[in-house]
Amino acid sequence: MTRHVDHPELSELAYRYAACVDERDAEGAAALFTEDGVLIVPEPPATTRPVREHRGREAIARSFAPLEGLRLTFRAVTGVVVEDGVLAGTARGRVTCIAHHVDDRTDGVRDHVWFIRYLDEYRRTAEGWRISRRELHLDLLDSRSLADSAALRSDLPPTPQ
Repeated sequence: MTRHVDHPELSELAYRYAACVDERDAEGAAALFTEDGVLIVPEPPATTRPVREHRGREAIARSFAPLEGLRLTFRAVTGVVVEDGVLAGTARGRVTCIAHHVDDRTDGVRDHVWFIRYLDEYRRTAEGWRISRRELHLDLLDSRSLADSAALRSDLPPTPQ
């Protein structure tokens, strides 16, 4: 079977997205989507299924606003599987990651850990491969206290304002 997808470029897209989100580069993350791209996210803890749709790069960039108040985030991409899409110049993928969200705003310092499964559709554009649709599924949520953790070190960057 002939493969038309560029697996290294699509894998790089997954890692760049994670880095942009962790660096609070909402514009950079949104630029990894097509102009008409769609990001569908859950509303935890009420639901772990993707229910809130953000359409277009501007809306996608705004969707990252809730991360601004967190002390830090860290995404570890654990798997990228891609395959040809139905149409030429398209692909589908499944990206898994574990995301830590360290919050020190209330109730002490907490690490909210999300086990994420992204179901993606990609399209080749003049800019290269871009995400045309991303559904964020939360497979498992965990929350733990970091009262005695090294995450409380003083050399960590301050909470972005």
